[in-house]
Amino acid sequence: MCLIVSLLYVAAFAPANVAAQDREASAPVGAHIAVLLPTKSGPFMRAADAVRRGIWEAQRVQNEPGLPIVLYATSDDPVDAVNAYQDAIGKQARFVIGPLTRSAVSALAAHGEVQAPTLALNVPENETALPEGMFVFGLQVEQEARQIAGLAHDQGYKRAMIVSTQNGLSRRLAQSFQQEWTDRGGEVVREEETMSDPAVLVKLREALAAANPEMIFLALDAQLGRLARSYLGQSVPIYGTSLLHAGTDPLARIDLNGVMFVDMPWLLLPDHPAVLSYAHPDAGLLPVDMQRFYALGIDAYRVALDLIRTNESMTDIDGVTGRIRLDRDRRLVREPVAAQFVQGATRVFESSEP
Repeated sequence: MCLIVSLLYVAAFAPANVAAQDREASAPVGAHIAVLLPTKSGPFMRAADAVRRGIWEAQRVQNEPGLPIVLYATSDDPVDAVNAYQDAIGKQARFVIGPLTRSAVSALAAHGEVQAPTLALNVPENETALPEGMFVFGLQVEQEARQIAGLAHDQGYKRAMIVSTQNGLSRRLAQSFQQEWTDRGGEVVREEETMSDPAVLVKLREALAAANPEMIFLALDAQLGRLARSYLGQSVPIYGTSLLHAGTDPLARIDLNGVMFVDMPWLLLPDHPAVLSYAHPDAGLLPVDMQRFYALGIDAYRVALDLIRTNESMTDIDGVTGRIRLDRDRRLVREPVAAQFVQGATRVFESSEP
């Protein structure tokens, strides 16, 4: 059964020209764009495959003569990614897209010898300085938390309550929101940890009454966000990240009614011209989290082309993952669009459309 599903997944998700492009670098190949992805890794295989196919789809649509793309398949071992990078450089790679995992990006950044312009698809651990020639771009939701802080501040709110968990990602979201919020002059009047236990969730209502905030930030995923939402009432505006937007089930979305969040145009604006340009994989075979990686692949290729054209300066890109700009220290900032859950659907803020 698993094999049949996998074959259906590949068949529905493969651009027509993928076979011609998807060649491994077993011998010197001349000048090319190297793509380093952990397609040999069990935990990251599907995400890597989604990114790979997004890159191929972007190349098909762009249809520009230029450097061919060559895949360097790796495992999830960071050393393997560094070795693949050196192999690509030895085979005359002129630009590198990848690695994908945070540990591999950290290993490459620590290695220090970036010999061709490199677009890493994650950020290094501990926010270490990037070596010359290395750019970072990805789907980090910490940036979304900072954007939400800016959005709520611009809407006039000053007093925030943060709801988080002991989970590492939740903690990073809470910290990112709090840093941006306080930098803008806002005040965090309460931070409350929660979990799915009803007895703990009840305390959210008590904490809300005691803190009297003007807005609430949920540093939570969709499942826990829906539970927490029911204990927070309707009187205080609630915000979150794309983690809350985990699917298209109207009933699940109704549980989040009124909550504001940010997510990529690929999932929120299907009729936008930039999004319409690219083939959409069947949603039944490619869940929302993998759709995001597919969109990441599309924009990664577009960013790579722009960095090559502009000699690494890059112009802003109206991407399928959001508005993309090159920030200081060669970090690419991705600004998704703002939306709200409304009666089982999502409504994009008109002023936030790309």
